[in-house]
Amino acid sequence: MNNTLRQKTTLLALLLFLWGGVSAKAEEYFSYNTSIKQAYQKAVALRLDEAAALLTKLKAQAPQNLAVYHIENYLDFFRLYINEDVDEYNRLKKHLDIRLNKIKAGDPQSPYYLYVQGDIFLQWSLVKLKFGDFMGAFSNAGKAFRLLKKNQEKFPQFMPNYKDLGLLHALVGTIPDNYQWGVKLLGGMQGSIAQGKAELEKVMRYAKQNEFMFADETVVYYAFMVLHLENDAEEAWKILQNQNLDVAKNPLHCFLKSSVALRSGHTNEAIEMLSQYHKTAGALDFPALEFQLGLAKLRRLDSDAAPHFLNFLNRFRGRNNIKEAYQKLAWSELIKGNTAGYKRYLQLCTQRGVADFGSDKNAQEEAQNNTTPEPTLVKARLLFDGAYYQKALELLQEKENYRWPTQATQLEYTYRLGRVLHGMERWDEALVLYRQTISNGRESTYYYACNAALQAGLICEARKNYAQAKQFFDLCLGMKPSDYKTSLHQAAKAGISRVSGE
Repeated sequence: MNNTLRQKTTLLALLLFLWGGVSAKAEEYFSYNTSIKQAYQKAVALRLDEAAALLTKLKAQAPQNLAVYHIENYLDFFRLYINEDVDEYNRLKKHLDIRLNKIKAGDPQSPYYLYVQGDIFLQWSLVKLKFGDFMGAFSNAGKAFRLLKKNQEKFPQFMPNYKDLGLLHALVGTIPDNYQWGVKLLGGMQGSIAQGKAELEKVMRYAKQNEFMFADETVVYYAFMVLHLENDAEEAWKILQNQNLDVAKNPLHCFLKSSVALRSGHTNEAIEMLSQYHKTAGALDFPALEFQLGLAKLRRLDSDAAPHFLNFLNRFRGRNNIKEAYQKLAWSELIKGNTAGYKRYLQLCTQRGVADFGSDKNAQEEAQNNTTPEPTLVKARLLFDGAYYQKALELLQEKENYRWPTQATQLEYTYRLGRVLHGMERWDEALVLYRQTISNGRESTYYYACNAALQAGLICEARKNYAQAKQFFDLCLGMKPSDYKTSLHQAAKAGISRVSGE
């Protein structure tokens, strides 16, 4: 065949291909272009309908770009995690397999191929945990870890891997004993707080020098790790203070920052930012912000806390925090001297919501106890939680010589006084009261002694007396209170991890 004929044959083949005479499948790819980034930013601003519309347009323009399915999963994650709507969950959970099948058609040599699958599994693990599917949550977390670990081995410099692995490595070492059955589903995943923290810090250093789409997400993971696992609420607050979070317009930013503010004793700041937030058109409704504002005001003993809890209950269609909201409404009546109102709200507490997690379980226990708590102790508890330590101390000192009617109320008084002195950094006095609480309450079902052991461990850790800190953390793990056991034991295991250098 001469050159002229060869050229004509090649040209004819090309024309047939372009005109559809030769079928060929376009190759799928991952491109996190400007439009994908815009959709992601709308998603994390909870402008979910706008993000969905943009993704639909992108599918039509570039149907081979599989990054669309990654961002789509963020929409389901936020919608389910915030709304907690069971019907919506049952309708949307089929998307997990659909999206994974789409992504598996992509290029296995892309660093996003395994990462996106792992990230989607991680998000669904958190969703399933929220809906009480603990088996599914552990299973999905294990799948996420194996995919991300494999991707890390193939692409060791790919930063998104470390965003997710950092979170997983930090959490796995703090799983409470009553969930150890789930560790088998994690497929040999091991880790520590130190390892997870180092991985997230690596990502943050990279993000300071390079454009990184998931920079804010990484910082939020890091701040919550410092808050919940390192028990350094003030440092977590400083981390988010240095972030450019739009708390006035972005409901997710407002929720995250106010959550840390409430845990770190910045109650006045929490009230200010939650009061200034106003839902903008197009943003997902976030009733939890009303719950947060009610809680912050109640901790300050403000008289107008109750309407915020009622607003939350009227708007929220989910499962969690319902019982706690009724408990807090009951407390708001009790501290006003309205015992009948207290009992009325606790009756509703027994009838509505679920008791899957610590605060709701505690509310259910109180509602079924048929014993009205001492208003002074409730006020002291709220003031302490709001970091109004001096007011709480003055309130408790007024009852210094009071004969408490039951052993339980005397135990709680000792515990509350220890907590307040701890907050004021009067550590020696606090330790005396913690030891007294442990001695008198370690065999009871109340959480006071268990948390006293945890808090004593934290004081010893702060003083770098790691051996004694571990003794207190072990003591905490040895107690089985009816309330808050999971969270207290997780905190104790995190403490052991820190003081053991694991």
